[in-house]
Amino acid sequence: MSRPDGRAVHQLRPTVLERKANPFAEGSCLVRMGATLVHCTASVEEGVPRFKKGSGEGWVTAEYAMLPRATSERTSRERNGPGGRTYEIQRLIGRSLRASMRTFAFGEYTIRVDCDVLTADGGTRCASITGAAVALHDACAWLAEKTGQPTAFGQFVAAVSVGKVAGEHRLDLAYLEDRDAEVDANIVMLDNGEFVEVQGTGEAGTFARAELDALLDLAQGGLHELFALQRTAIAS
Repeated sequence: MSRPDGRAVHQLRPTVLERKANPFAEGSCLVRMGATLVHCTASVEEGVPRFKKGSGEGWVTAEYAMLPRATSERTSRERNGPGGRTYEIQRLIGRSLRASMRTFAFGEYTIRVDCDVLTADGGTRCASITGAAVALHDACAWLAEKTGQPTAFGQFVAAVSVGKVAGEHRLDLAYLEDRDAEVDANIVMLDNGEFVEVQGTGEAGTFARAELDALLDLAQGGLHELFALQRTAIAS
């Protein structure tokens, strides 16, 4: 069965990482995966959360938001703080970025990464993580220059969705596929091949261990392509 956009089952959507998209932030990246577009900025701030004060170590955290008209119908702004879905996504992004750090011994600074979804066509959390890693890399380089210490950034982290749609395994689901998926999962991995997080759900039934293994293999192929795009963006 053909996909809505004509891709092969193992193909990513056309993906572009535009580094230094924001002239003011210490690190930034505009990431486009198909029609999904996310603006990621990394800001270096003095001070750390209460639980880190006096430790001499810094912290990395993330915030996530979606513009009201990022989707086909307008959604209200979350003026009273993040809702449950938003909170879960930004915690995932924060965990993923912290996993990419080599050390937190860069002084009591907080690197806050904001991921703002401009248009959403599925995979917004995955696109956010992939773009945010580029922004974090540059923010760590900026901070290293400021403090005279080696960069605290360790390795890239990226994320991609996979799923079972109409009986076949597919990589990087667009919204229409995600909506109809029998099984879907978000896979977060470090550049060294170790997993940070595997979020998998049987939306319309259950799935076997062999099916999970097949989806992980499919995701790994796409993730290696995303790592190559991140390295190219940094080298440009």
